[in-house]
Amino acid sequence: MNYYGSVYRPPSEARSLIVQVTYGCSHNTCAFCSMYKEKRFAVRPLEEVLADFREARGLYPHVEKIFLADGDALVRKAGELETILDTIRALFPECIRVTSYASPDSINIRSDEELKVLREKGLSMVYMGLESGCDAVLELMRKGHDAAFIVEMGRKVRRNGIALSVTAITGLGGPALLERHAAETAAAFNAMNPEYIGMLTLMVEPGTPLYDWVQDGSFRLLTPAEDLRETRLLVEGLDSPGSVFRMNHASNYLALRGTLNGDKAAMLAAIDRAAADLSLLRPEEWRGL
Repeated sequence: MNYYGSVYRPPSEARSLIVQVTYGCSHNTCAFCSMYKEKRFAVRPLEEVLADFREARGLYPHVEKIFLADGDALVRKAGELETILDTIRALFPECIRVTSYASPDSINIRSDEELKVLREKGLSMVYMGLESGCDAVLELMRKGHDAAFIVEMGRKVRRNGIALSVTAITGLGGPALLERHAAETAAAFNAMNPEYIGMLTLMVEPGTPLYDWVQDGSFRLLTPAEDLRETRLLVEGLDSPGSVFRMNHASNYLALRGTLNGDKAAMLAAIDRAAADLSLLRPEEWRGL
């Protein structure tokens, strides 16, 4: 197995076989993100990818989950992705889930028919970063698209039978955009109605434009109390039946998990308890600050 540079994966892929299908991120200009900075985006040679899967078959007797790295595997040619999925199915008949990250751009270049075929061949779910439903936040953070485009790409994934996991980041708009970020992000989630919603809390990484803005005072981070207020506004605005809501990343001050069918009231109550007693929040050292 060969890996180039740092390899990132979603928390739910902790026990997955990870194989690099592409290197880096095809966008990689978000102001808050420090991932993949040591490598330029490239499509990995197909034979190298297939060789890794063949080697993995000899190493691991049972593989139920496979994650296609790096940041944007879906950007490969559709025929090559089909070959990769066919190889997985042949080598790992016990595999029940194949997933990858997907950017709005890589979803956009895939036709509906291509996405349907990828689903039929085993691509179970993709992870997409919304970050915010507020266009002012997206522009500030150099996401590259407005919320309407990202929402449409999420809807495209779902209508072609591929499950969708979408993340956003509390605090990304700072105090000035707190209310808009919360309300418009909730509205974007509602419009997509993804299977999974994941909320992270903004962490400032050295080497990013955001880090420089915090250092020079042009961007102010939310306090824990402000972050809870924004989180409450967001959860209050969610109306996405069936979605599983997760706020259990190491970055989060408060851990929440539930479905938006029946657990919303309990999650709001947990936020209110934490707001009334900030000692219930996770210690800052848990957040890597």
